[in-house]
Amino acid sequence: MAGIDFRMLRCQVGMGTVLELLGFVGTPRPGGQVRGPCPLHPRHRPRSRSFSANLEKNAYRCFHCGSAGNQLDLWAAATRQPLYQAATTLCEKLNRPVPQLNRRPTNPRKPAPAS
Repeated sequence: MAGIDFRMLRCQVGMGTVLELLGFVGTPRPGGQVRGPCPLHPRHRPRSRSFSANLEKNAYRCFHCGSAGNQLDLWAAATRQPLYQAATTLCEKLNRPVPQLNRRPTNPRKPAPAS
């Protein structure tokens, strides 16, 4: 199983894209924020605004269920998948290649530098 470069994926896919894929319709707020009903749990009130996302910082929080994190955490929670699988399915949904970690081969015969 190849390693996913989660940092690179977070740079490539913003919170706004994930919210759009989830069908989130929120109210824009100052500072690049949106508020609205949480996409992770059933709504108790149709006009609920318990969910807040900062599109500039790629962070979210629900003040009702307590869920919080970045855009990949949101996608994983909404699709109920582990982070690795959620990242893979997100890339598939967006028709993007999954960013892989660049692992340098290690040379086991090379001695450690002297202190």
